[in-house]
Amino acid sequence: MINGIRVKVCGLTSVADAEVAASCGADYLGVILYPKSPRYVPLDKARELIKAMPAGPKKVGVVVYSSTEELAQYKDAGFDHIQLHFPNSTAFFEALQWADMFPHDMLWLAPRVPHGREMDLAFLPVATTFLIDSYHPTAHGGTGTTGDWATFARLQARYQRIHWILAGGLSPANIASAVAQAHAQWVDVNSGVESSPGVKDHAKLRAFFDALKTLSLPPI
Repeated sequence: MINGIRVKVCGLTSVADAEVAASCGADYLGVILYPKSPRYVPLDKARELIKAMPAGPKKVGVVVYSSTEELAQYKDAGFDHIQLHFPNSTAFFEALQWADMFPHDMLWLAPRVPHGREMDLAFLPVATTFLIDSYHPTAHGGTGTTGDWATFARLQARYQRIHWILAGGLSPANIASAVAQAHAQWVDVNSGVESSPGVKDHAKLRAFFDALKTLSLPPI
């Protein structure tokens, strides 16, 4: 935790990058298990990768929903949390199946909400942690596009029992503005600290954490 803010570094593909993220103060280390992502790590390799990562930060497996059968394979893969991206239009009965499959605090939900639409609040009882990312019609995060910080702030203020994670285009250059405007207490950084997809730029990574350390936080 840096300056009261929890940080997840996502899109990790190497132990070296994970070690730098951990040394900077990352609370969570994310590995993407979605085959269409340029940061994709196959599940068998991901199991070995998270075992070799520093022990302190929690490990997060990032997946995109396709079926409950496929989702089940991630439950015992060694991750502390599973971050599930899914369409905002997903039927609620499917979300209830996820809740039966994973412990309540293990599952992080990341609904894909199109521009101009509101997140379906029916999903709120299913998990205690929600990640709000910028919308893209085909990609599931890691696009470098910033999200709607005002909407994030409104959701966080209204539903305070939920842990809200701000994602989408965060970088050393904009993290101060993002936290000030969104009042984010959890943040997720990926492409904003890379030299290429799946390869972290260690100088950018350190600059991101340095920016968090020097924040002057307004009252919420």
